[in-house]
Amino acid sequence: MDLESVVYRNPIKKESWRTVLTLAYQSLGVVYGDLSTSPLYVYKSTFAEDIQHSDTNEEIYGVLSFVFWTLTLIPLLKYVFIVLRADDNGEGGTFALYSLLCRHAQVGLLPDVQLADEKLIEYTKGDGTVPINKRNVGSVLKSLLEKHRVLQRVLLVLALIGTCMVIGDGVLTPALSVFSAVSGLELSMSKEHHRYVEVPVACIILVFLFSLQHYGTHRVGILFAPVVMTWLLCISGIGLYNILHWNPHVYRAFSPVYMFKFLKKTQRGGWMSLGGILLCITGSEAMFADLGHFSQLSIQIAFTFLVYPALILAYMGQAAYLSKHHAIESDYRIGFYVSVPEKLRWPVLIIAILQSVVGSQAIITGTFSIIKQCSAMGCFPKVKIIHTSSKVHGQIYIPEINWCLMLLCLAITIGFRDTKRMGNASGLAVITVMLVTTCLMSLVMVLCWHKSVLLALGFIFFFGSIETLYFSASLIKFLEGAWVPIALSLIFLIIMCVWHYGTLKKYEFDVQNKVSINWLLGLVPTLGIVRVKGIGLIHTELVSGIPAIFSHFVTNLPAFHQVVIFLSIKSVPVPHVRAEERFLVGRVGPKEYRLYRCIARYGYRDIHKDNMEFEKDLICSIAEFIRSGTSECDVGFESFEDDTKMTVVGTSASNTECVRMCEDNDDKDISQMEDASELRGVKAPEKVKKRVRFVVPDSPQIDLGTRKELQELMEAREAGMAFIMGHSYVRAKRGSSWIKKAVINYGYDFLRRNSRAPTYAVSIPQGSTLEVGMVYHV
Repeated sequence: MDLESVVYRNPIKKESWRTVLTLAYQSLGVVYGDLSTSPLYVYKSTFAEDIQHSDTNEEIYGVLSFVFWTLTLIPLLKYVFIVLRADDNGEGGTFALYSLLCRHAQVGLLPDVQLADEKLIEYTKGDGTVPINKRNVGSVLKSLLEKHRVLQRVLLVLALIGTCMVIGDGVLTPALSVFSAVSGLELSMSKEHHRYVEVPVACIILVFLFSLQHYGTHRVGILFAPVVMTWLLCISGIGLYNILHWNPHVYRAFSPVYMFKFLKKTQRGGWMSLGGILLCITGSEAMFADLGHFSQLSIQIAFTFLVYPALILAYMGQAAYLSKHHAIESDYRIGFYVSVPEKLRWPVLIIAILQSVVGSQAIITGTFSIIKQCSAMGCFPKVKIIHTSSKVHGQIYIPEINWCLMLLCLAITIGFRDTKRMGNASGLAVITVMLVTTCLMSLVMVLCWHKSVLLALGFIFFFGSIETLYFSASLIKFLEGAWVPIALSLIFLIIMCVWHYGTLKKYEFDVQNKVSINWLLGLVPTLGIVRVKGIGLIHTELVSGIPAIFSHFVTNLPAFHQVVIFLSIKSVPVPHVRAEERFLVGRVGPKEYRLYRCIARYGYRDIHKDNMEFEKDLICSIAEFIRSGTSECDVGFESFEDDTKMTVVGTSASNTECVRMCEDNDDKDISQMEDASELRGVKAPEKVKKRVRFVVPDSPQIDLGTRKELQELMEAREAGMAFIMGHSYVRAKRGSSWIKKAVINYGYDFLRRNSRAPTYAVSIPQGSTLEVGMVYHV
């Protein structure tokens, strides 16, 4: 099944059972690749501690009891039946929870928030009326978060910690999965030589895996679902065989009593072994993070009826085998492959290696997605994002991140060389993400679902207690590998915080130094401004007022274009912005000045169009604003600044009633309007002349002034477009603390110089770009 058919689902639209089952099958290769790989290394990591076996099998039964109840309570109860319901209009993940909270309470730290954004359909979709008797506690908590900026920063840092741990998991999971898969080679050679083979083979597979990323999952993932399906059937079949052949009574371990017996008997060693048991739920977060690719019901069906039973049978089978083989002398023999019948080991080894590649692929793609979300929300430097599929929105490739992950994976594999320390590192990353999800979910219950505070406290106490127990068992192994995710997360957290802080300070400088409309009105007679043909497109972070970069440009070069557009590319805390709500357009100053402001709004999972298509939509949105601004059927205006009234305008493709632009080959120059519904212009002489025209919906009320303004816009577009970009040098102002100077002058400056240009500016011709340098003292 090709993953090209996997698209973002509409959470409101009802789907047929055939569609749901198809999505459930497809989700196996995308969502459950990592979770299904865990039987390879759970028992080996768990019994790597100093746990002595006894004739009563209490240790083995205790481990199986912990595995069973952990799988039942965390992935099944918490994620499948509770967390999946906290989707952000069909999207999941740590940032989706944070986005959900930002929409229901003013706790977001994005600087350019507007009232008009709250009217986006994504803000209001699915919101219900709050019962009167449930408003008090939620409103108190909401006002508390909105009043105290410290709490808002804590909430953001909490979300960023979860995000950084996901990135850390993107480094550790491929190394752990691949190394565990090739560990089956140990059964065919001596203990002294198998490690010298495992490490090179694992490194070769990892290099091959990361080298395939630029092709995209949709091209290399056609076998993902069949591989995972085959793997699940394989481990469940082997598990069932071991249960029937070695110990049919192993089901007794389902009793929680064995967990208490295990901890009582093993004490500190048993508590430390919980870090290995924790690995049985690695990949559970993917059920929520990948929710945007599938429907909630399809993920629930796939896990409940296939993945969960297969994993339980696999762990029961390994426990049944171990319960009858106490004579195992060396810990490196305790693992998955030792319980596989000897005749099946090589076929199972091949399937396991393929499965590890699938599981690694899923977490790598998820890492790309989470970094894209952070970048869109202003919490990570701009990186080059390549969309590898035109149909699957989530399939992206980030070259810089890909090669960094590969180098880190190779370093982990070569440095550790055993699943024990890799497991310790991966376990801490996984449980930290789950703790963050639990904390954010408790807030979602109160602020978004308007549930009782007692229910939220019960949720965080029950699941938080379980996860805290595992977290403590992982953290105690700090020197045995658990330091790796902490170090990686700390590096990424510093990068995110420095970038967010620098971006925020730069925006505040822009707001404080923007010029008034009165300055613009008195500018022309004072300096003798010259208007030149064409369109001047000025990129600015401001959503209101005239940026200081424009005043700096005009006072040094007293001329600007026939049409000037102040463009702001803005990210809003929703996953997607509909094409019908993409642009906010308004005027700056008097109508005859031909100055316009355009705010293009994108969700954190939206795809930015290429330059030519974006330019076409931009010009058409302004043309539609000009046409609708004088008609009686105006769209709703949102006035939130005294110098600008903004109206919502969609892209040309989203509404056939909007102004559209057509280009046709023609040998004749057409320079006049032919009728009331079409405006025509001609491009500059080229090898092939083209007739360019605005197609305007029939409107008998369109007046001569509007026709003239549209004609001037078309002529300016034909004369060419110049892109005026600000090249800022951000420095800490005098008197700042040494910490601020270090963060701004060195940290943020280094990240800014090495970050990518805005997406829309990548394909801008160099000859059409004008950079205006300014020093920002923040």
